[in-house]
Amino acid sequence: MTPRNALLAIHLGALMFGLSGVLGKLADSPALIITFGRALFAVLALLLVAQLLKPSGALPDWRQRGRLALGGLLLGAHWLTFFIAVKIAGVGIATLGFASFPAFTVLLEGVLFRERTRAVEFTMVGLVCAGLLLVAPTFDLDSAPTAGLLYGVLSGLLFALLSLLNRAVTRGLDPVHSALWQNLAVFACLLPWSWRGLPAVPAPDWLWLALLGILCTGLAHSLFVASLRVLKARTTSVIFALEPVYGIAFAWWLFNEQPTLRMLLGGAMIIVASIVTSRLKSPPGAVPKLVS
Repeated sequence: MTPRNALLAIHLGALMFGLSGVLGKLADSPALIITFGRALFAVLALLLVAQLLKPSGALPDWRQRGRLALGGLLLGAHWLTFFIAVKIAGVGIATLGFASFPAFTVLLEGVLFRERTRAVEFTMVGLVCAGLLLVAPTFDLDSAPTAGLLYGVLSGLLFALLSLLNRAVTRGLDPVHSALWQNLAVFACLLPWSWRGLPAVPAPDWLWLALLGILCTGLAHSLFVASLRVLKARTTSVIFALEPVYGIAFAWWLFNEQPTLRMLLGGAMIIVASIVTSRLKSPPGAVPKLVS
């Protein structure tokens, strides 16, 4: 893969991740069924990818698979809270709430890994908080925008925890097989709660669930892995910070979710903080964490 093709691949991967909220809104099924369906089709897609691509790392042993399954619980909770936010408040607010995850990552790394947090990183956390204050039109807990934003922020916290767990667990492992085992855990955990509702899933929803699992998870992950073999980690981190931009743009186009000037300003602050934080936290050669 040439550097130019790698750039195209990473942008396409970010675009697919950004479509997750849009597809979740298109589906009429509840958030639990959407999360289960995404995991189901992601497992099928990643099984195929694992057969087609040569592993770029070691295959996980059973102890590592158990730790990956723990990550799968966090992944499933992250997806579930994100789709609840989409259903309550729309794609834009849910996506920007989730985009707060770099701030949680900075704070949690200092606590869990005893890493020194620099003043500029605290500044970026403050920038994210200020951006969230602007994104929320009101702070009435009974209002849909506030509730949706809080679910989105919770989704970001869960993803930050997942990223830190992956940092400790997946080092040296093949990323496709790691993702496969985490998605298997999501599928297995949600199956007892979801199977009774599957006959009631509207026929069009199966298309959106398939696109979520195949395009927004399996293919997007594969493009991410392939591009990392050519591009620097810092480059991919910056491009993936554009995920909220893609999500909001598609929601604006498809659902007429027109953001206010205040929301755009808050979103810009969150995205800038995400880009700066990812560049500060990603040393040369490091592997950035996958997004939603």
